Amino acid sequence: MESSAVDLTTYVRTPLAPSHVAKLREVGEVVRFEAGENLVTYGATNDAVFYILEGEAVAWDEVSGTQYGNASLGPTQFTGEMSVLNGGAAQLTNRAVTPLTAIRVPRAALLQAMADIPEMGDLIVTVFAARRRRLIESGQAGLTLLGPEADRDIARIEAFAAQNRLPYRAYALDSVEAQALAARCGIPAGQGVVVLGERTVLDDPTPRGVARRLGLDLAVEEGAKFDVIIVGAGPAGLAAGVYAGAEGLKALVIDELAVGGQAATSSRIENYMGFPTGISGSDLCARGEIQALKFGTRFAVPRRVTRVDRRDGWFDICLDDGVLVCARAIVVATGVQYRRLPLERLEAFEGAGVSYAATELEARYLAGRQAVVIGGGNSAGQAAMFLSRRAEHVHLVVRGKSLAASMSDYLIERIQKNGAITIQFEAEVTALHGDERLDAVTLRRAGEESVVPVGGLFIMVGAAPRTGWLADLVQLDDKGFVVTRDGHATSCPGVFAVGDVRAGSVKRVASAVGEGSVVISKVWEHVAPHG
Repeated sequence: MESSAVDLTTYVRTPLAPSHVAKLREVGEVVRFEAGENLVTYGATNDAVFYILEGEAVAWDEVSGTQYGNASLGPTQFTGEMSVLNGGAAQLTNRAVTPLTAIRVPRAALLQAMADIPEMGDLIVTVFAARRRRLIESGQAGLTLLGPEADRDIARIEAFAAQNRLPYRAYALDSVEAQALAARCGIPAGQGVVVLGERTVLDDPTPRGVARRLGLDLAVEEGAKFDVIIVGAGPAGLAAGVYAGAEGLKALVIDELAVGGQAATSSRIENYMGFPTGISGSDLCARGEIQALKFGTRFAVPRRVTRVDRRDGWFDICLDDGVLVCARAIVVATGVQYRRLPLERLEAFEGAGVSYAATELEARYLAGRQAVVIGGGNSAGQAAMFLSRRAEHVHLVVRGKSLAASMSDYLIERIQKNGAITIQFEAEVTALHGDERLDAVTLRRAGEESVVPVGGLFIMVGAAPRTGWLADLVQLDDKGFVVTRDGHATSCPGVFAVGDVRAGSVKRVASAVGEGSVVISKVWEHVAPHG
């Protein structure tokens, strides 16, 4: 996420009004801690927030066993960050350094109080978001990854953590920090692992394993019932989640990868109204997630829908781990994914030089090396611009003769004026080269082939809808996009489609957000008769 120009410390230390504190006293209880006791422990369930009346607590770094920065909490301040809203595990330990008295407010009571008093809710959400941002930027999180530069599985977890804005720290295998942590945890030096806290080695080092340990899947207990389940957490799904929660619907957003979808990988969106200097896709989607959480919408990531069955006015939705949840309505917002090109060894190099997103994680390997971006749309153009700041040179490979039909004029002009980018028209990549990691590609243009040494290949071409799980439920067109009528209704009553997955949609973030917000009125009409 991009750094904010706002002094976050101001927000973190903004006190609640006396009326807000009175509400907390009403729904909470006064508790006491001795020096050295934890109010909140990293990795534990976020079941309460503590408003401090007397005494002092500090944020404690479980990995180093020292105080986290110079952060401290005193009277008028409260514990917690974004994980309180989504019900996940605590991302930071708060430890009393003096005898301490506080109001313990159960999580459910806090969320209800925030809904009852919107001004208090806004302030608490702002503080929580600022703390999460600061924790991410500090690199001092309780989730530690050893060896993402050498272990592809660990690199996938790093990408998952970054995409979902989970605080983490990463150490190269040959670093002093990695060796010290490996010795403390009793694991062989040079082995890629995931460590929680000081010495807990994760026995399931996968994105799903991390999500489970951090409580990100708490929203999808077996048999849970919702008014609407939104499948896909891109801009369209996030907007639907915001408006569903605002309208009082019990809503769940499910995504198989990360909150934000494809849009979250965009380094900069410059034509979205209200952001004249642009905003990163990650930052835009993070704000949408916070808004949705504020209104009570729940999220489940990474989870994939495998089947949907209709039953007595309900939809039974089966997830990839066998869990079954139910909803009165479904909003399909799964978007599209970049097509995989028919290149030999493509799968072997995915995550090892071949990427479908251009973020800081991928760009770090490009210093002094060339990069190739395949695609002619805005995403490819933004990726080329972003990577040109890190790579020695960027080749933008386009199959057609022009960018005019697929890319915004302002972006074309910037690319043409950027001396670090070369547009290769009527060209294609025909082969990949390298041992464990991609180090070169064969580029064909005008019938001639040349081998280009690269640090990364970024594929951003085509649009394949994610609708395999819908084939027997709603009508799809010959390309797999969902056919809609009367706006966003599908051939199946109670199922609606928004954003890029909808046949005939405009592939723009603003359009997706608009569709996601508008569709909830139709969802409400469908759900309301059922009470």
